[in-house]
Amino acid sequence: MNDYLVRAVAEDGQFKVQCCVTTNLVEEARKRHNMWPIPTAALGRTMTAALLLGANMKGEDIITIRVLGDGPLGAVVVTADAHGNVRGYVQNPQVHLPTVRLGKLAVGPAVGKGSLHITRDLGLKEPFTGTVELISGEIGEDLAHYLTYSEQTPSAVALGVLVDTDNSVRAAGGIIVQLFPGADEEVLSTLERNLSTLPPVSSLVDRGAKPETIIHMLCKGLPIKILDKNEVQFSCPCNRERLESLLVSLGPEEISQMIKEQKGAEVQCHFCAEKYKFNADDLKRLLAEVK
Repeated sequence: MNDYLVRAVAEDGQFKVQCCVTTNLVEEARKRHNMWPIPTAALGRTMTAALLLGANMKGEDIITIRVLGDGPLGAVVVTADAHGNVRGYVQNPQVHLPTVRLGKLAVGPAVGKGSLHITRDLGLKEPFTGTVELISGEIGEDLAHYLTYSEQTPSAVALGVLVDTDNSVRAAGGIIVQLFPGADEEVLSTLERNLSTLPPVSSLVDRGAKPETIIHMLCKGLPIKILDKNEVQFSCPCNRERLESLLVSLGPEEISQMIKEQKGAEVQCHFCAEKYKFNADDLKRLLAEVK
């Protein structure tokens, strides 16, 4: 199944819901960053969350999620745009801790205590950043807490990544439902009841469930309307020219030192792990441009 995201809304306008399958893009991130299962789960959940939140953005809008905990995982940083493109990395991609219980990766302990920061760059003069303390480090619970208390939008979030025995990503996906102001208590009760009986999203995806199917399961008993369906993918806009600009920003002394001591340079993008090599002639050309 290709990765894609579906947006839906209640026919009476009381809530909206987004759901996506992200198995392939999380697997690509795992390969690029050579991640072990816990970092894969943490980054996969965060990338899925960014896509779900970014589904309502437009044009060149960008959302950035930073999970900054004091656990061994370090920082988790993800950005997504309005076109279903997402990228991200974890500070320490090879972390292992004992499982919390059978089949449950210790993402929360690996993240630790800290803060969740969400920045929305909507093309205005200044991006807006909201911050809350992490309540569990499980990403989904923390995101729901952020949306409810920082953005005053009552929300439920379910994110999941199922890692196979060979460390590959077997299934990944997520769903988010957000109530609009004035939503009836009966609607809230129905959604809460359905959510409490909903199997983990990753297990549903593993069984072949599509985003539309998961949405209908969550909204059972409530009439909804599917708005659209869009593909999502791991994508990084880095290129050689951008990395050249980074090298130029280091200044002539630093570039000269690279030429003298290393006879070149290798620059790696944090987000996608792509490596760009520059030989001595490349650096001399950049040095001439700087001067």
